[in-house]
Amino acid sequence: MAKREKRNKSRGSSGNNRKAGEEFLEKNRKKDGIIETASGLQYKILEEGNGDHPFNGCHVIIHQRCTLLNGKVIEDTYKENEPDEVPMSELIEGYREGLLLMKKDGRSKFFIPSELAWGKKGTGNKIPPNTLLIFDIRLVDFW
Repeated sequence: MAKREKRNKSRGSSGNNRKAGEEFLEKNRKKDGIIETASGLQYKILEEGNGDHPFNGCHVIIHQRCTLLNGKVIEDTYKENEPDEVPMSELIEGYREGLLLMKKDGRSKFFIPSELAWGKKGTGNKIPPNTLLIFDIRLVDFW
């Protein structure tokens, strides 16, 4: 396949990803329990949690399951039974925004539009360009 054909195929896929994400969010916002922020992040509180909210600049310990719209699992710390420890500054924008709304020991589901995730670039083979990401998050701890 010539370079130009590959580039055009990639653009088409990217456009399809964006459209699929927008259609999903449009339907999702009408479901019970879905909250949408001004930025476009949608989330659902699965377990309220208790205690304080994390803050910008902190480190978080989280369990997470990240999936694409087609159900493909990108990462699953629940299955591995080993939470991640991450500085908030290293997380994508939509993820940080959602975590700031959570309380310790809470669990939420985030629906992160591509522009609040990896956007037009994607992450190579793992996350295609313009892809909506779905995260099931448990905030274990933070400091």
